[in-house]
Amino acid sequence: MSTLETLQDILIDEFDLTRERVAPDVELAALGVDSLDLLELMFKIEDRYKLAIRDDVPNDLTTVQDLVRFIDRLLAAQQKAPGSGGADRHASS
Repeated sequence: MSTLETLQDILIDEFDLTRERVAPDVELAALGVDSLDLLELMFKIEDRYKLAIRDDVPNDLTTVQDLVRFIDRLLAAQQKAPGSGGADRHASS
């Protein structure tokens, strides 16, 4: 499952959306995701991908695709980290 599909599943579950509404270029605000929701979404992303988001979340996460890129960067950094073993941490749903 791709990062986009996994994120879409999270957004669909949490915000009662349809897959058609959660296109990559859609702004998070248009989906009803405010700053508090984004923070809660980060916790869900941490749980789903077994990540630890240690840094502040960037302010430029405005679209679904921006969030996908952010997650992919975190996953790539985790795979390169010492002791990570390069294991693929994508959850299968």
